[in-house]
Amino acid sequence: MYAIVATGGKQYKVAKGDVLDVEKLDAQPGDKVELPVLLLNDGTKTIVGSEPLQGKSVTAEVVDQHKGEKVLVFKLKKRKRYHRARGHRQNLTRIKVVELPA
Repeated sequence: MYAIVATGGKQYKVAKGDVLDVEKLDAQPGDKVELPVLLLNDGTKTIVGSEPLQGKSVTAEVVDQHKGEKVLVFKLKKRKRYHRARGHRQNLTRIKVVELPA
């Protein structure tokens, strides 16, 4: 059984017990968050669409808040002596899926 959920402008395929990093959520470690379901598959049938999934959500627990790996942003204009390097670390939230809708 799995579900497709949306958070932070992205979609994730999740199953019960999965741990994943998502865009920063406004929640403290130990809090429960509800994620909207876009698709639900129970092994025999797949449910898609806003009408049959109205009010269904995946429950996840916030494990911790952290920063992701550093991403290097490098700009270069060849033959013009222009180059800039910057680093960026995205704020992320690690969540653990606790419950899928029935």
